[in-house]
Order: sequence, then structure tokens, then C-alpha cells
Amino acid sequence: MAVRERFEYDLQELQKKLIEIGNFAVEALHRSVEALETQNIELALEIIDDDNQADILYEEINDLAILLIAKQQPVAIDLRRIIVAIKIATDIERIADFGVNIAKSTIRIGSEPLIKPIEHIKEMYEISTEMLRLSLEAFTDEDIAKAKKVADMDDQVDDLYGETIKELLQINLQKPEYLPQITQLSFVCRYLERAADHVTNISEHIFYLVKGRQYDLNN
Repeated sequence: MAVRERFEYDLQELQKKLIEIGNFAVEALHRSVEALETQNIELALEIIDDDNQADILYEEINDLAILLIAKQQPVAIDLRRIIVAIKIATDIERIADFGVNIAKSTIRIGSEPLIKPIEHIKEMYEISTEMLRLSLEAFTDEDIAKAKKVADMDDQVDDLYGETIKELLQINLQKPEYLPQITQLSFVCRYLERAADHVTNISEHIFYLVKGRQYDLNN
């Protein structure tokens, strides 16, 4: 296999591993919100136990990226592709961690009946995971229009976050005895809001990949 062909092959492997860890993060969030809604403690424990898979994938991505840089000494956009892959993997690994955090909040709430339906939390999850799916497509296609669309969706999550926190604070005024659960649900909202922020970071990385300069898409 020629040097360039080998390089392209390894780049494709790097991309495949990014998609794999991205799919893992999506599934981790899905399972964690399901565990919260159904108050399934066993599922929450499984999510925590499975987190090492994301850590392993993250290390594999980093190792392959470092090996590519060391052996191939890429320049220009090839080097940016590798650097961006490392940055995206870091953001995705953090998103997977938020799934674990939600699972831990589920365990802390336990079997106490939920003080309110978690519809807004589910909406935040659905938007965040759709953002992540689209961002991975944008990375694969090097599509900055799609990356910008993903970043714009972050506003929806921010609005839901603000609205849900206000509702929880209002419930706390009426039923202060539920403060521990309200605190955990507030944490869950924060984890999902931060997950969306990390996906926005991925969009910024894609802009850097294509344009060769940094963009702030949070404003």
C-alpha cells in the first residue's frame, strides 16, 4: 500500500472511531434519560459500568491520531483533520460522561415519585442528540452549513433549560421537602445543556477544519 493510500486508510479508521464514540454517547444519553423517566436503578447502574467503553474508544482515537502525526507528518488540511478529530473526541467523551452523571442523579432520586413529568428534559435530550448526529454528519461531509445549523439549535436547549429551572424553583417554593429531588433534576438539566454546548464546540471545530481559523458560534 502506497504511503498516501495508507494515510487515507488510517484517516478513515479515525473517522470510523469518531462515529463509533459518537453513537455511544447518543446511546448513553438515551439510556440515561430512559432510566430517569422509568426510575430504573438497574439500568442506571449499567450505564455507569459501560462508561469505560467510551474511555477506551477515546484512547484509541488519541493513539491513532498521535501515530498518524508522528509517522506521516501531515500538513495543512490533513493536519487539521487529525487535530479536529482529537478535539471532537474530547467533546464526545465528555458528553458520554454526562450520561453517567444523569444515571447517578437517577440513583440519588431512587424510587421517590417524580415531582413533575420530565417532558422538557426529554426535549432537551432529543435536541442535543440530534445535534450530535448532525455534527458527526457535518464532520464527515466537511459541511459548514450543517455545522452552523447544529450550533443554532443550541438556543432551543438553552431556552428549555431556563424554562425548566424556573419551573423547578417554583415547585421548590411550594414543596420545599422535595429539594433533594429538585436539586438532582436541576443537575440533569444542566448536564443536557452542557452536552449541547459541547456539540456546539464540535461545530466550531468543523469550521476550523474547513476554513482554517477559529469561529465562536455561541454568540
